[in-house]
Amino acid sequence: MSFRFSYHETPSEGSFNRDFNDAEKGQHDTSGMALAPLSKVYASEKANGHLTAFPAAHDGNMSSATQSTSSFHNYTKSDSSLPILPKQKIAPPPSKKQEPKKSTLFILWFNTYKRLFVFVVTLNLVGIVLTSWAPLRMKLMAASFLQHVGGVHSGCALSGTAWLVYYIVQILSHRSIREPAVLITGIVTVVFIITSVVSALPWVRNNHHNIFERYHRFAGWLGLAATWSFVVLSNSYDATSGKDNSNAQSLITTENIWFTIFMTILIALPWVTVRQVPVEVEIPSSKVAVLRFNRGMQQGLLGRIGRSALMEYHAFGIISEGRHSPYHYMVCGVQGDFTKSLVANPPTKIWTRELKFAGIGHASAMFKRGIRVCTGTGIGAALSTCIQNKNWFLIWIGSDQYNTFGSTISRLIHDNIEPDRMILWDTKERGGRPDTMQLLRDTWNNFGAEVIFITSNMKGNDEMMQGCREEGMHAFGTLWDF
Repeated sequence: MSFRFSYHETPSEGSFNRDFNDAEKGQHDTSGMALAPLSKVYASEKANGHLTAFPAAHDGNMSSATQSTSSFHNYTKSDSSLPILPKQKIAPPPSKKQEPKKSTLFILWFNTYKRLFVFVVTLNLVGIVLTSWAPLRMKLMAASFLQHVGGVHSGCALSGTAWLVYYIVQILSHRSIREPAVLITGIVTVVFIITSVVSALPWVRNNHHNIFERYHRFAGWLGLAATWSFVVLSNSYDATSGKDNSNAQSLITTENIWFTIFMTILIALPWVTVRQVPVEVEIPSSKVAVLRFNRGMQQGLLGRIGRSALMEYHAFGIISEGRHSPYHYMVCGVQGDFTKSLVANPPTKIWTRELKFAGIGHASAMFKRGIRVCTGTGIGAALSTCIQNKNWFLIWIGSDQYNTFGSTISRLIHDNIEPDRMILWDTKERGGRPDTMQLLRDTWNNFGAEVIFITSNMKGNDEMMQGCREEGMHAFGTLWDF
């Protein structure tokens, strides 16, 4: 079927080209155009087989060229009701791929794994290098930190108690939306923790050691158990919605539960190493008991022993000729009930913690040469350093040393320390105590020492520490302020 459209106005050739070009650009204006009314259109399908549209005012004939042009033009105009598509923008050719910055590539390459690797290796390499040529000031700072690291323990304990009290006060101020069980466990926890802290004050610890041992330990354990109850119950109730929360997932995602877990591990660690071990007790005099245990130890360690597994434990210095030695020893001076019982009723087995802890003597390996001075039973903490390290000088001041401390201690000294590396001052034989500062000053200059470690009673410790400070000699003494 063919179609032919006619319009009452014949456009010129220029007009046609202009309109056609505008139509191509999507800019053709069709607002002034009108199609022939449908009433003027009729079809003669029988005669012609196609539709013919004629304007109402024109019945004449047109030339074939004009008719063809007009038909095409009118076709374009008559089809203006269809949507005109916008001009398609041709996408520019893809630009050359930009290379990533070197900083970006480095960050991606230097990932967390490599950072941790570099950190650990670098830290150990620095330690290896510094052991041979670290400045003395750095060594002294490290030794001072290691000796006073207990201040971190005490400071954290007191600060944690303060935060706990603050937290409980906040809960009590909103007690109307809190479960009674949470309030009760919180208050009980605070009571136990404060009891443990008070029992560890220096005055209580030094003057009433048994009270310190029992209250600090058992109140601390009860406080830990109450902390578990408090943390779990606090998380099992949502104060915002006022509903119970039994979702375990929410419990393990809180920081409080992880603090409690790590705290429990650190507290339990020394106790899982508690063992009852055989011991031989030598009693050279009524003032001293020398205990011998199996297995050698490195120098500078302290051990804890007790008559029972859970009651009080007492710390003593460990004497050993080395890790491969068959024995190690403890010198226990008779002062309290525990040490008196060692002399009066020597045990064949005793409870101890296999996990030992280091004393200040353990830091002696950092220094090239040093002096280890001690009085009385302080030989137990000092002797091992001078036995295992040939660059340390021993000064021991005591009364009737051989008869008081026995043949075992005398043998350990004379078998392992050369005469020019020790001064044994027996106050009974020499008629009194020496001028300690003059003795230290001469030894410091002659031996070329870098540091002095002191183990003595409170009075002797203070005198030597003050004298060494005035003389410009670096010294570390026994702590009495813990």
